[in-house]
Amino acid sequence: MTDTHATAAPAAALVHAVRTGLAELADPRKAPDMQRYMKSDMPFRGVPTPERRALGRRLFAEYPLSDVDAWRATVLSLWREASFREERYLALDLTGHRRYADWQTPLLLPMYEELIVTGAWWDFVDELASRRIGPLLRAHRATVTPVMQRWANDPHLWRRRTSIICQLGSKEDTDTDLLIHCIEANLHDRDFFIRKGIGWALRQFAHVEPAWVRNFVDGHPTLSPLSRKEAMKHS
Repeated sequence: MTDTHATAAPAAALVHAVRTGLAELADPRKAPDMQRYMKSDMPFRGVPTPERRALGRRLFAEYPLSDVDAWRATVLSLWREASFREERYLALDLTGHRRYADWQTPLLLPMYEELIVTGAWWDFVDELASRRIGPLLRAHRATVTPVMQRWANDPHLWRRRTSIICQLGSKEDTDTDLLIHCIEANLHDRDFFIRKGIGWALRQFAHVEPAWVRNFVDGHPTLSPLSRKEAMKHS
């Protein structure tokens, strides 16, 4: 049985250190422009990406988490209790830290799904889709493929975008049946992020299989002009 007090202590210490570190790096002059650019309801501290990542590297080394429960608790605390967007960025940075790579299993899908649904914007979702869900899919196809198939038909926009772009890094390991399924399920969606995501997914795969992508585009005349333009950008 997990000792909840032992789990909570390192999680709380790292969360406190992250908030303190961000406050020390805050630049109130930059924060409004960052918030406007991201069209975010949540305010920013005004911490640029390089400084934020450096802070994360330092703190993640200083406050190691000894088990997956403490790690998950820290991620969720940073995410759910965030007052500033950079806290959520650091939560995402923590999910991808190499120290915890062995904990990346399909058991994390519910956590990542929560971050996708509650984040509900491209800066969060694209990182999760391509760098968390994608590797899980490649390592655990039998488990994750049916989830992506369901998400492709989900009412929630960002689950659907995740299913479309989760194979951005797959290259020759791309599951073309899954790619077709996820795109065809969303062919008639007029949302910008869906149309852009379809084009992006096809463009990435075109680096490996340009002929396949050309044939797919030619065989799907109902692809939106945006999707078609993105897919054929380098052809």
